[in-house]
Amino acid sequence: MTALFALATSLLWGLADFGGGLLTRRAPALTVVVVSQSIAAAVLGAVVVATGGWSEAGPRLWFAVAAGLVGPVALFSFYKALALGPMGVVSPLATLSVAVPVSVGLVLGERPGLVQVAGIAVAVIGVVLAGGPQLRGAPVQRQAVLLTLVAALGFGTVFVLITEASTTVTGLFLALFVQRVTNVVTGGAALYAAVRRGAPALPEGGLAWSALPAYGFVGLADVAANGTYAVAAQHGPVTVAAVLASLYPVVTALAARGFLRERLRAVQAAGAGLALVGTLLLATG
Repeated sequence: MTALFALATSLLWGLADFGGGLLTRRAPALTVVVVSQSIAAAVLGAVVVATGGWSEAGPRLWFAVAAGLVGPVALFSFYKALALGPMGVVSPLATLSVAVPVSVGLVLGERPGLVQVAGIAVAVIGVVLAGGPQLRGAPVQRQAVLLTLVAALGFGTVFVLITEASTTVTGLFLALFVQRVTNVVTGGAALYAAVRRGAPALPEGGLAWSALPAYGFVGLADVAANGTYAVAAQHGPVTVAAVLASLYPVVTALAARGFLRERLRAVQAAGAGLALVGTLLLATG
């Protein structure tokens, strides 16, 4: 069950990342976050009512609120990075989010083994190489790399928080709903502030109704991935769940190659691969 749900997480996150990055190339990143998360929140609200999830309300939901405050920052940074740089590089760099749970373990008294130390070194080298010398081809802009690292920190924090927000399936629905509502409120406030500064709120030509299914897919796939990851971690070793769930960049990269015909320079592909290997070493060490 752990392997099945963790692999489903990889598929869902990979497709959500691809869709979110693609939408951000046509619309402001904050708009993509707010619209996609609003649709997800509406669907989750219906699920919570249908399953009686309100009975699971308690102090643990504050973890979901905290995750909802961090989530929009991570999503905005990640979607913006996907719009700026090749998805085949940006997405693997985001898997460094696994370092956050590892760091939490260190604070709680765990000590890294040789495998984890090697993972840190490999991941750092991968980040440097993935930036690529700015000569030709499809270089990753420095801003894209920085935004990706910010997103990785945010995603890792969300993983830690949402794991603490519930202990049952119905409680998980409620926690994800609270997280998404907080996402919408936080992202909406940021979008309002951006508009007040003169930034556009909608893509050129307005938000077409025909685009709403794509926004809905991104939001719901992201929610479903969080849910399947939580189930995988609760029903088996967290390290196994983390390793299998961290394979989602493969899905994003394949989608980008298949639909966008992205081509990466050898040094960038090698750097992205090393970042992914380093992440796997961190998770399994």
